[in-house]
Amino acid sequence: MLKTEAHKLGSHGLSEAEFYNSGLFRGAIERIRGQFSASMGPKRSFMQHVLNYMQDGKFIAKWESSGSDNRHDYTITMPSGRISVVELKGCLDGNNTNIFDRPAHANEFIVWSVCTNPGADPRHNAWSGIHVRLGAEIITRAERVDGLVVWDMVCGTLGRPCPKTAEAPERLTECGPFSLPPPCIYMFPATVPNPRTNPSPVAQPLADVQFLAALHQCFKGKDAELQFVDFEVQYKGADTVRLTRIRRDGQVARESLFTAIRRT
Repeated sequence: MLKTEAHKLGSHGLSEAEFYNSGLFRGAIERIRGQFSASMGPKRSFMQHVLNYMQDGKFIAKWESSGSDNRHDYTITMPSGRISVVELKGCLDGNNTNIFDRPAHANEFIVWSVCTNPGADPRHNAWSGIHVRLGAEIITRAERVDGLVVWDMVCGTLGRPCPKTAEAPERLTECGPFSLPPPCIYMFPATVPNPRTNPSPVAQPLADVQFLAALHQCFKGKDAELQFVDFEVQYKGADTVRLTRIRRDGQVARESLFTAIRRT
């Protein structure tokens, strides 16, 4: 729609033909692309510091950026030889969360949210991302995601204080220019939910996803802080409905009703 309705935006005073012939539309798109690329620079720098720190500590064997030709962002080789693939996202309440592909070479596939807006609510974004977006895509496309990380360089700062370190500053880790609290890790089921064949898969244990176990250990996580995501899925008339449950420290932290999947 933007391609055909862009001339109606703003008060440029040009006719439809004049607007598209002027190059304003193409120039605006290119500017937005440039701003997006620039905004990813600090996020990729953060990831580079984190992965280098893990490699220096022997928590991972090596890592490489997957390049712009791939949907995923990082391929990480664990000391065991297992391959972990990370897909980097921004805030999870956006449509970009829905865009991911688990590559064939991945033994484990993780989505990582780097949401650097200090005004963002990580808990709201995580729930929106898991229940509304990631869960719906996993079920509809039968695309397995092993876990989610919600963690970035804003965590633990004055703009986004972290309850994990508010009374325990010794749990901060100095990683390059960053002073980082333990990450927020969400474990997902090891199998794809299906109303007929797999209606209620529960989250897999941390040890089964080696990169997340390494991240948890490297950055001083506590097991009581880990979050486990279960799904229940069934047919209700013409709709596929699902319930999302998040458990933490043996208790249900949040649970949805059965809601129909409406892919956004």
